[in-house]
Parts: sequence; C-alpha cells; structure tokens
Amino acid sequence: TVEVERSLRVLDGAVTVLCAKGGVEPQTETVWRQADKYNVPRIGYVNKMDRSGANFFEVVRQVKEVLGANPLAIQIPIGAEESFKGVVDLVTMKAYFWHDETMGADYDVTEIPENLRAEAEEYRTQLLEAVADFDDEIMELYLEGEQVPTEKIRAAIRKATTQVKFVPIVCGTSYKNKGVQKLLDAIVDYM
Repeated sequence: TVEVERSLRVLDGAVTVLCAKGGVEPQTETVWRQADKYNVPRIGYVNKMDRSGANFFEVVRQVKEVLGANPLAIQIPIGAEESFKGVVDLVTMKAYFWHDETMGADYDVTEIPENLRAEAEEYRTQLLEAVADFDDEIMELYLEGEQVPTEKIRAAIRKATTQVKFVPIVCGTSYKNKGVQKLLDAIVDYM
C-alpha cells in the first residue's frame, strides 16, 4: 500500500484494469481511493472479455456504484465470452474485428454491424451528452442535430479525463491481444 501511495504521487495517469467477470474487486477499491486522494486521471480497461461470465455493462455499473466514479463507455463490445470478436468505437462509430489466427496482431475496421447499430447509437448519445458538458461548441452542434467532429469529441474527452471529471472505459482481452491496440490509442488520445 505504501509503494502504491508513493507511485500515485508522481503519476500523470493510470489505467485501471478490471476483470470482465469479477468486476470491481476489493483491492481495486483500495487503489481507486488512493488515486482519488492524489487526483490521478484514469482510464478503465475491462479485460478478459473472452471469459465465461464476462459482462462489460455490469462492470461499468460497478465502477459507478462501487467506486463512486463517473464512467463513460467509449467502446462497446462485439460479443462476449467465447463469441467476443471486437469492439465498436463510439467516438469514430466504427467496428474493430480482431483476427484469431494472428492472435490479435491484425484487425479489420468496418461499419457497425446492423444488429449493434441501435445499441451503438444509444451509447453514442450518452457519450455526446457527457462531453457536451465540457465543450460549448459540441453542445451547440449536438442540440442542433449536426454532426460533431471526431477530433472535437476526443479533445473534450481528454479535457474531462485529465480533470478527473469522468473515466473513459474500454474493453478487450489481453491474453488474445484483442482491444489492446485501442487501449493504447485511448492512453495517447485521452491522457
């Protein structure tokens, strides 16, 4: 605990790795409170999406209720457990599918599958409403029903993340290298 305290004093940001099955665990709560004490910006990474019992949305709920944070899903999973195939990026509104045969080294960027479009639109709306609070121009565009530029959304997410106003949440499975690239992109874009 003392070593974690020392580390948190000098960190610019942190990635909180959460288990898609276990959710928020007791040690996570302890470290989260320490990070709150030092006002450390965080990104949440829901790992092990390929495990039996994986539930991304339950973990996001736990981040809000157990940790008292303001989570913001910037991705939603495509499938879960053994059918986890990729993610929908809510910022770009594109789908990312990883190739199993290359252990996630290669992936395709496509349009969002039709069966996920409504869910993606719903979570995109939540994302835009959240970032509109941090950028008047986004709020104006959103209220007028106009398209909000991707770079403006990224800038607003970055601003709110570094000010510890909310925690962007992404997902993947590190063991199979699915979603790790998007996590690294999120660190660069929002930290």
